[in-house]
Amino acid sequence: MATMLAISALPAVAQQELGLTSAIEIAIQNDPWLQGSVYQEQALREEAVAQGSLPDPRLTLGLANLPTDTFDLGQEAMTQTTVGITQRFPRGDSRRIAKARVLQMASIQPRQRDNRELKVTETVTHLWLDVWRAQQSVQLIESSRGLFEQLEDVAQAGYRSATMSARQQDVIRASVELTRLDDRLTALSAELSSSREALAEWVGAWVDEKAGIRADLLAVDDTIPPYLTALSANGSPKVDSALAIDHPMIRATDELIEVRTLEVDLARQAYKPEWSLSAQYGYRDRAPNGQDRADLFSVGISVDLPLFTSNRQDRNLKASVARAETVKTERMLQLRQLQASARSALARIERLDERITRYRETLLPQMEQQAEAALSAYNSDDGDFAEAVRARIAELNARIELVQMVAERARSQASFDYVTAGADNAPLISSTRYQD
Repeated sequence: MATMLAISALPAVAQQELGLTSAIEIAIQNDPWLQGSVYQEQALREEAVAQGSLPDPRLTLGLANLPTDTFDLGQEAMTQTTVGITQRFPRGDSRRIAKARVLQMASIQPRQRDNRELKVTETVTHLWLDVWRAQQSVQLIESSRGLFEQLEDVAQAGYRSATMSARQQDVIRASVELTRLDDRLTALSAELSSSREALAEWVGAWVDEKAGIRADLLAVDDTIPPYLTALSANGSPKVDSALAIDHPMIRATDELIEVRTLEVDLARQAYKPEWSLSAQYGYRDRAPNGQDRADLFSVGISVDLPLFTSNRQDRNLKASVARAETVKTERMLQLRQLQASARSALARIERLDERITRYRETLLPQMEQQAEAALSAYNSDDGDFAEAVRARIAELNARIELVQMVAERARSQASFDYVTAGADNAPLISSTRYQD
């Protein structure tokens, strides 16, 4: 009598703890770079006030025209004790421009923080999906191990009872495939531990709060947020030259261009003279005969003459203009990179959507039917054991491939969301989620 093996559906995997949204929030809240950027902005705004202020006045104390034969302060009428003060006035409008330049530098920081948050979101999403992919693969293999154990039991029972056409090589084949499955499970478990450690670098605060939770045991939620895995409701978004204009990285570069423009204006101020106003009071002692001597007061204005500008002012101005043009070219490169990344991610998403749909609607059902048919034929002494094993392995591989494709699709969507941040034509996502 043939031994029949019932094939049950794969059991659902238990719900895990750390969701993607929580992981992103934790990573952003505990990112030292963001806090450092806040301090940097504060420092620049304080520095701007200093840049717009007049230089400190200079105080001068001295003895003038002191006779060297007696060093008597009252011997000569020209001898005097002096107190002077000098105030320097920087060139042209350089104080206002210098202040505006530093304030403009401070305004870059919020843009950079916006970009950092987007980049952290993308990075943590990728790391979270790495954990999710390995975790789902491990769970699929662990769930399928029982089926392969049953296949081994069937082969051994048939071989011992001689009621089926089972051969010794079928028993060995079942044992080998089970060993390979264990080895594959070990490799995936190592990958899972490595991915968990990488994610723990960003969500260490959450790991520390959980008593008894180790980084290498960090588990993620089973469900990927729908916006990463759902089909676009209105088709693929358009990727054009204006796609990345409002991206925080481009906005930060725009602010830097303004900084460089102000530096050009500041360099032009070097052609204007710098003024200094000085005042001095001189005290004179009485004459040797006791007669009072009038004290003296002096006031003056000094100005430098920027007449020879070819080797300094002209060179500095050209350098400032060149730096401003350099930033403009960097902006062009950033736009090209963002647009190219958007097209690349969109192409991957479209192809993965096609493959995922094909796997879910056609390939997996066919492979499941094939595995069941091969096993039924073997149980009825009308099939080959190796074919039954191959069919079951192929079905398991297809399920793992689907998990990998869903994870890769979500990674590509996260990358696309980063490079298109701020765009008006960002994709509208429906509520339909891929089922793995």
